[in-house]
Amino acid sequence: MEPREQQSSTNKALVQALQEDAIDLLKNLIATPSFSREEEHTATLIEVFLQAKGIEVHRHLNNIIARNQHFDEAKPTILLNSHHDTVKPNKAYTLDPFTPLEKEGKLYGLGSNDAGGSLVSLLATFVYFYKQPDLRFNLVLAATAEEEISGKNGVECVLPLLGKIDGAIVGEPTLLQMAVAERGLMVLDCTAHGKAGHAARNEGVNAVYKALEDIDWMRSYRFERVSSLIGPVTMNVTVIETDNKAHNVVPAQCTFVTDVRINELYSFEEVLTTIRTHVQSEVVPRSDRLRSTMIPLDHPLVQAGLSLGKTYYGSPTSSDKALMPFPALKLGPGDSARSHTADEFIFIDEIREGIELYIQLLNRI
Repeated sequence: MEPREQQSSTNKALVQALQEDAIDLLKNLIATPSFSREEEHTATLIEVFLQAKGIEVHRHLNNIIARNQHFDEAKPTILLNSHHDTVKPNKAYTLDPFTPLEKEGKLYGLGSNDAGGSLVSLLATFVYFYKQPDLRFNLVLAATAEEEISGKNGVECVLPLLGKIDGAIVGEPTLLQMAVAERGLMVLDCTAHGKAGHAARNEGVNAVYKALEDIDWMRSYRFERVSSLIGPVTMNVTVIETDNKAHNVVPAQCTFVTDVRINELYSFEEVLTTIRTHVQSEVVPRSDRLRSTMIPLDHPLVQAGLSLGKTYYGSPTSSDKALMPFPALKLGPGDSARSHTADEFIFIDEIREGIELYIQLLNRI
């Protein structure tokens, strides 16, 4: 066998072994509950998995960090990131969410699709490149917590520990296509103020009616700039309530919550100013952390994906990509439409294909 053929055969065998390791690890992760803020046991599983591969691991809270063996400060650095926390299973489950079940080419279990498949695929990819001495870039791995609740003890607290990052792959289920843009999320707490009075005498100023005027504006207003990737800015009122306990009191205050999804063509400040200009209610953003993002189409990660025949699109859902102050490409096995559904699953072959794609992508940079 010629040396090049021997190397190709060796690499193929290594990839196949890593694919099986990744599938086994995912089964163990499914069997280990890891609700947001309760991920200590899955963090340990990931830590032990990497250590068994001879990889030096740093643990910060429930986040696992590792760097390639021949890390060189002079080279650009790529972050591989996905999360190991899950939502709680919904009531429509017919299977045990914590029993990994392989059936008809699918692996069922909570977190299998979101984002276990992406996570174990990135872990396998990191192991593949870990010892290579001649990489043109550094690799940093971060398996993080609290993504499902946008918690502060997940990727946000890890980023300052990673050093300079030039680009990232964020593992989320995208059907192995490239999510180059992502909507930002701004949640607004809105309060309409009126004046209490007796309902029988039609006294006071009804805060509910004032709130309804603002809600009607939010329902009908259209922001001018529409993204070709992720569409328009959208506003949806999701909660409304008063503090009244009696039916015969005109409410002096009505609060409502508005979910605002912002495209990459607007800053949060622009959107907030527009809303405050048009409504009479008091408007207070809960957070401005989950910003809209877009990785340039000429970034090496995107160009590598295009060279492999991958397409790109804008994602309507948010992820930890929103917290990253550097270009990040969301890409991974699985389908976002399966996330948070009953009897969640991922196709076994999607994991195998995910590992192969990640390796090919990084080899083309």
